[in-house]
Amino acid sequence: MHRTHLSPLSIVFAACFALACAALPAHAEEIGSVNTNFHITGSDRVVVEAYDDPDVAGITCFVSRARTGGIKGTLGIAEDPTEASIACRQVGPIKFDGPLKRQADVFSERMSLIFKTLHVVRIVDAKRNALVYLTYSDRVVSGSAKNSVSAVPMPAGTTIPLR
Repeated sequence: MHRTHLSPLSIVFAACFALACAALPAHAEEIGSVNTNFHITGSDRVVVEAYDDPDVAGITCFVSRARTGGIKGTLGIAEDPTEASIACRQVGPIKFDGPLKRQADVFSERMSLIFKTLHVVRIVDAKRNALVYLTYSDRVVSGSAKNSVSAVPMPAGTTIPLR
């Protein structure tokens, strides 16, 4: 029987590829952008995207982040910067699709071809009856401590159902 030996690096790449494929797809709606650095082939810009919480109707998170322009950005092979900011708000009546986990990755979107992902995590603060949203990015080799947080308090009389 022939055995195939994989190098540690190829195991890391295979694991990262599997994680990237398994990440929750982001359903973002770009609601605006500003150019920050002009390139003939496409400017660098800061975009603002809206993400509706898939498990809690009535909550939308607005994420602003940098997008790299130029040839690499146009081709989709640029690595976007890790900085992002988040503001989550109640935009309609709150309705839960079911009980929530105490912490869940609710959105993710690739920021480079395979090496970097933007995450939005929902954390239930049961004591204060609020939903806390954290955005951060991770990377195959080294993640980033850069993050942003936002909280949505529940209206009086609304209790967050937990698993």
